[in-house]
Amino acid sequence: MAEEKKREDIQQQHKHHYHHHRHHHRKFWRVFWIVIGLVVVVGLFVAGMAYKNVRDATNNMYTPVDKNTASNKGRTLDNLLAKKQPINILLLGTDTGAMGRKWKGRTDTIMMMAINPKTESTTIMSIPRDSNAIFPDYPQYGVTKINSAYTLGGVSETIKTLDKYYSVPIDGYIMINMGGLVKAIDQIGGIDVTSPLTFNNMGYSFVKGKTYHMNGKKALAFCQLRHGDPNQDYGRQQRDRLVVMALLKKSISPSTLLNTKFLNSISSEMQTDLTMSQMYKIGRDYRKATDNLVQDHAQGTSKMTNNPKFGPMEIEVISRAERQRVSNKLRKALGLPTVTVKKNSASYVMRNN
Repeated sequence: MAEEKKREDIQQQHKHHYHHHRHHHRKFWRVFWIVIGLVVVVGLFVAGMAYKNVRDATNNMYTPVDKNTASNKGRTLDNLLAKKQPINILLLGTDTGAMGRKWKGRTDTIMMMAINPKTESTTIMSIPRDSNAIFPDYPQYGVTKINSAYTLGGVSETIKTLDKYYSVPIDGYIMINMGGLVKAIDQIGGIDVTSPLTFNNMGYSFVKGKTYHMNGKKALAFCQLRHGDPNQDYGRQQRDRLVVMALLKKSISPSTLLNTKFLNSISSEMQTDLTMSQMYKIGRDYRKATDNLVQDHAQGTSKMTNNPKFGPMEIEVISRAERQRVSNKLRKALGLPTVTVKKNSASYVMRNN
């Protein structure tokens, strides 16, 4: 009897220990899953807030425009991105937001960027701001400078004018003022640029052939040399391209394009018709295209013209042959067949300088 009772006591202790252990085991997993659940909820909340902040920043910049031109027929940016096809983005830089300028201004910088993920290359083509143009919707202004298209009819008129003279589709645009450029460069930690000439500007010194790590203000001084460049406006265009190329290499990535701090810093200084989803796809699928950057520009000849409204002005006359060369180069970069650019229909009086 005593032996049996002893066995029963031992079994009871084991049973109690088993239930006690099982109880603690269940309690542990219950607490574990509660903690995991809280982490997931908090994570989703933070991600949701980050998404909302990014969405708000991109919504502030989002400004769709009419891009209905002959060259754009049958093209939509969403379809091109879904198939990872080459795209052409228009980059406009306005002369506002820096050095105290707050008025609407003109587009001092006009660049078309043909981004091709298949060839992993980006062709950046500058169009001189003083190029001769008759605007499609404002023919009464006669021959004037292409940078006034934005002043008269906004981004849409600039796109229509570029299509008229170069016959290249434009799939999206980014317009940033000089103040926004400074902030963007500062947010990515600065850029590295090699100076093509020796000069001083705005308290900064640059030596030809030397590479500088530039913050936003130094990059602005590098771009905005007004006088002293032997190549005049074409030299400024080259310096603009060098800064844009350096900025592209550091900023085209999902982590930067959808970084709340980066976007918030420039949202009030920038307009674009790219959506948040489109920005993400470009950063994800087109980033390698910045590994090989090709820069070029449309070359004109300085002439004087008698504008019917503004009187005599100096413009850069871009020949039809040069416009054809530019068109061919951009269309090739986009994987498109060449087309014949239109003749200049302008009837205006010119005289040599």
